[in-house]
Amino acid sequence: MIGVTIAVGIFDLFGYTIPGSLYLALLSYAAIRLDWLAPSTITQTPALVAAIIVLLLSYLLGYLTYPLGRLANRVVPSRLDRRPREEFVRRNPAARDRDFVQADPFLLLSGVQLHDKDVATEVIRLRAAGLMLRNAAPPLGLGFLAAVLEIVLGGRPVLAATCATLLALGFFSLVIQGRRFGYWASLKTLELSFWLPDVDDKFHA
Repeated sequence: MIGVTIAVGIFDLFGYTIPGSLYLALLSYAAIRLDWLAPSTITQTPALVAAIIVLLLSYLLGYLTYPLGRLANRVVPSRLDRRPREEFVRRNPAARDRDFVQADPFLLLSGVQLHDKDVATEVIRLRAAGLMLRNAAPPLGLGFLAAVLEIVLGGRPVLAATCATLLALGFFSLVIQGRRFGYWASLKTLELSFWLPDVDDKFHA
């Protein structure tokens, strides 16, 4: 018997698969609504096969639509000027003149991973959660447009209007929360890098 192991990383799951599942749900709704897909086709598919198909399609959709998450982040205005470096120095004045504070946060994260992978997991989890929230916003925005069409063309305008309102709120909330998790990840990276041995010497070279 040949065994097949499928490993899904935290970035794959959070950054691609979960947002992709929202796109898949929206496409499935549209296909059923337009009579392109019969609900019985889904219910009659074996559970294991259906799960594999959903997982693969969700990942592919999440990967292909990844740029839409960046677009959503640019579209939604930011009321807060989040600067993790300034916040870190304010909390830790002793680090003000240290070289690592001005370094690229992704480079610092690589250093933390080399020093202790378990410690770096917290930063990775924060970044992955931020990407998931940000990338999950566009399908909610598309769902909002679908709900608006349902108000005009559907037979339940009140329900459609309620869904449109909730989806619009969800769109903005996810983008804002995604930024917050990204800020926390950058701040955490600086906090962990503070304790890296000889971290400043790396930038002197």
